Amino acid sequence: MDKDLLKSLSEEIVKTSVIDNELYVKHDVKRGLREASGKGVLAGLTEISEVRGTEVKDGKVCPMEGQLIYRGIDINKIIEGFTSEKRFGFEETVYLLLFGNLPDREQLNMFNEIMGQYRNLPAGFIRDIMIKSPSRDLMNALSRSVLALYSYDSDADDTSLENVLGQSIYLISNFSLLAVYAYAILQFYFKEESLIIHKPVKELSIAENLLHILRRDHQYTKLEAKILDLLLVLHAEHGGGNNSTFTTHVVTSSGTDTYSAIAASIGSLKGPRHGGANVKVSGMMEDIKSNVGDWKDDDEISAYLKKILSKQAFDKLGLIYGVGHAVYSLSDPRAVILKKYAEKIAKEKGITEEFDIYSRVEKLAPEVISGHRKMYKGISANVDFYSGLVYRMLDIPPELFTPLFAAARVSGWSAHRLEEIANRGKIIRPGYKSVAPEKKYVKLNDR
Repeated sequence: MDKDLLKSLSEEIVKTSVIDNELYVKHDVKRGLREASGKGVLAGLTEISEVRGTEVKDGKVCPMEGQLIYRGIDINKIIEGFTSEKRFGFEETVYLLLFGNLPDREQLNMFNEIMGQYRNLPAGFIRDIMIKSPSRDLMNALSRSVLALYSYDSDADDTSLENVLGQSIYLISNFSLLAVYAYAILQFYFKEESLIIHKPVKELSIAENLLHILRRDHQYTKLEAKILDLLLVLHAEHGGGNNSTFTTHVVTSSGTDTYSAIAASIGSLKGPRHGGANVKVSGMMEDIKSNVGDWKDDDEISAYLKKILSKQAFDKLGLIYGVGHAVYSLSDPRAVILKKYAEKIAKEKGITEEFDIYSRVEKLAPEVISGHRKMYKGISANVDFYSGLVYRMLDIPPELFTPLFAAARVSGWSAHRLEEIANRGKIIRPGYKSVAPEKKYVKLNDR
């Protein structure tokens, strides 16, 4: 269609669709399901995880160091547990999220065996579904692949708890394969690279398999696999209110199938305000490094951050990506953990200067943002700020940043879908008030 015509028609939409901000105040609308203070409107209950950014002291809500709790256990304790025993932790975390308790050794071995057996796409799936319909966007490729798996499931529409559990474990086991294969196909079709598809190894962890099938020579270090495993654990779950998980609850409440529900959540996570933020952070940091002459000059960095915030630099949307969170105030525990590992890898790879500029931006950005607009709570770096840096240091291509986020978060989505089904909740349908003026119908010849 003609672009000028589309532009003209879109201007008509603006004239008839933009709602006066005062009406939101008048009708006490919680835009984005959030209070004016930034606190989320309570829309449900969950036992799967908790995100804490404030605490009550002497009757007042006060900022606090952030906490992320999976099934009643602090994320730091979970990570300390499996890292101290020098083993991988993502599979244990998936078990905890799905079933509510940490597995004993026998249960964990059994679960790893099941995951390994499930880690296998249907015969011909890669050829018929993925290779024949390549996509420049890996999140769209993921969504399409998940929807296509519906056709290979003889019980796709069975929403009983036991069937959905089986479907969930299958998807968790195979998400990383779908992501990496989609990347290999993208490289082949759009970047003229050779197409190499590696098969997974049943005995390897999900993190190890990711690196095994991603790298052409299969080579990776134990440290690389363990840091990737850590990233999966940190991204696995983040409460019921984040956009993609709330999408899981909304779509599940309609009674739809597992593949449709998870595909909808993928579409949510793709957005640059959600899972796509780590790619934006990487792009923003490259832009800062290119335009700031002295990476150790805080004043120069601050000045450029002000340009970004005032829509004069980077993507000119006025956002400093990777800084700020809907719940966390003083700190995001995931960012705190990742920063330690990012510094460790940076030292090993001899790129401490790059890590240093990230640290400076982390320190300076909250000051710049607070000086630009009124803040209702503390502001700090979130997980997206350092995750992209860590991915890059693991030689993972930017196209895979958000798909690997999805490969981890599908475990949280699955846990919430199972919780929604187990509780037999009502269909989620919030209210919307029409503020459109009444109009008379005018016959075509009289318009």
